[in-house]
Amino acid sequence: MSTPPKRFIAGAVCPACSRMDTIRSWHEDGVMHRECVECGYADSLDERGNSVPRELDTRVTPAAPKPADPQVQPVKFFVNPRLKKDADPQS
Repeated sequence: MSTPPKRFIAGAVCPACSRMDTIRSWHEDGVMHRECVECGYADSLDERGNSVPRELDTRVTPAAPKPADPQVQPVKFFVNPRLKKDADPQS
């Protein structure tokens, strides 16, 4: 499988570093991508040419899953028979 040709866009200005003629673009799987060769800015464009925002890294959506700590062990709870309540206290 060959990589698609990356072409520079004449007169395009990078949204991150504001440099002109540093943006190159290419189509991959029907999606247009672009990147700046000066600052490394990269994004994807939708079918109308608008930038598709990248999902921000949060507690809910982390960038990459953290590996499990081998020192962590699960906690096991046991029922204390002395704290067991009667099923029917009025009888």
